[in-house]
Amino acid sequence: MSFKSIIEIENVSKCYEIYKKPIDRLRQYAALGMEVINQCPAKKHYREFWALKNVSFKIGKGETVGIIGQNGSGKSTLLQIICGTLKPTSGRIKVNGRIAALLELGAGFNPEFTGRENAYLNAAILGIPREAMESRMQDVLEFSELGDFLEQPVKTYSSGMYARLAFAVAIHVDPEILIVDEALAVGDARFIAKCIRRIKDIQAQGTSILFVSHDVGSVRTLCQRAIWINQGKLIDDGDVFPVTGQYMAYMFRDDVTQEQEKMQDEGVAAGIPKLSNQIAFPCFNKDDCLKPINHWGSEVGIVKYAELLDASQVRKNVYIWGESLKVIIEVALPSHLPKENISLAFSIKDLKGTDLIVSTTHDFTKLDFSTGEHFRVSFDFTNHLTAGKYLLVVAVENRENRDIHYYEYIEGVQYFASESDRRLFGVFQPSVTQSSIQLAP
Repeated sequence: MSFKSIIEIENVSKCYEIYKKPIDRLRQYAALGMEVINQCPAKKHYREFWALKNVSFKIGKGETVGIIGQNGSGKSTLLQIICGTLKPTSGRIKVNGRIAALLELGAGFNPEFTGRENAYLNAAILGIPREAMESRMQDVLEFSELGDFLEQPVKTYSSGMYARLAFAVAIHVDPEILIVDEALAVGDARFIAKCIRRIKDIQAQGTSILFVSHDVGSVRTLCQRAIWINQGKLIDDGDVFPVTGQYMAYMFRDDVTQEQEKMQDEGVAAGIPKLSNQIAFPCFNKDDCLKPINHWGSEVGIVKYAELLDASQVRKNVYIWGESLKVIIEVALPSHLPKENISLAFSIKDLKGTDLIVSTTHDFTKLDFSTGEHFRVSFDFTNHLTAGKYLLVVAVENRENRDIHYYEYIEGVQYFASESDRRLFGVFQPSVTQSSIQLAP
């Protein structure tokens, strides 16, 4: 699908002046004055911090884009520039449409005003007259579930109440562009689910959405596209699944590997290592050679074979609901790896990247891999997946610590579909025993 651009970012950079001491700021003002008088460059009393460096991309009308990156990567700075609350140091930005933004918690609210007054104020800033907003206030109240607190000063609100009011106002001012920057992180689970459903409704209306979250699952669920920013630079921009996968690969690297790669790739933008899609992938099944959508880990290559089979040990593209399935994983574990905490795992994901079935040798059986190097592990289960398209993920993990270390992680070893001659609802439909008892009237 092609999108007409509603946001255009071209070589945008943002530099902050960082002063070691408050007096240095005064010295800098004085130096600038002397620079004008003497017409020669003055000494700088600050160091430069570039929050963004030559970032360029376009957002199409009706497109939903996830912005991902670690804390301090420049995401919030970028969004503030798009909203117009911050000016770039250099570059060009063009926005065609009304923006409703949920940035920092409570941003744009006057703490002395009531929730209702802040709703009118925010709407007025966005060009919605009071008369038009009055007809929407009942909807704002019902969605925010604030009750009588809508008439109380927002300085008395909890962080969750702030989020409820901010989101309720943002979705009722008819935005052409909706920006959500971690604003849902402080809400309770029920309200977050309610917001996600509303965001999907807004998507269907053709609103462009920029969604920032550390929850990769939410990004994959809502977004068609992802932009990865690290240390102020745009690292990757494309389909949400591969971009978020590469981001997770980067986040899960161990510190030693990261330092080694930085040394080897000195000069690569922001010190980001060469990603796994730049290497050749081995074959993981007998029928053909597939290129996984994501493939990474500190010991890439120890998985020698993996695939999904039916009860007759046949690999197929389509499996029937209710039939027996088997996942086979063969590994060659190097002698230098500590074997005591090794776990083999598989998962079945939908095409948005959501884990639907997950099983590991660490969970219940805790299989022992300390007796050798070459192993073949099988997982047997019944296919309870309803009609749809899915993919197989396999991994070799170190479960010594609570944070899992991945020796190898392969997302997309095999792609397949599940079908049924029955009309089944949901995603996962297990066999359920039913019974009824006739009650006396």
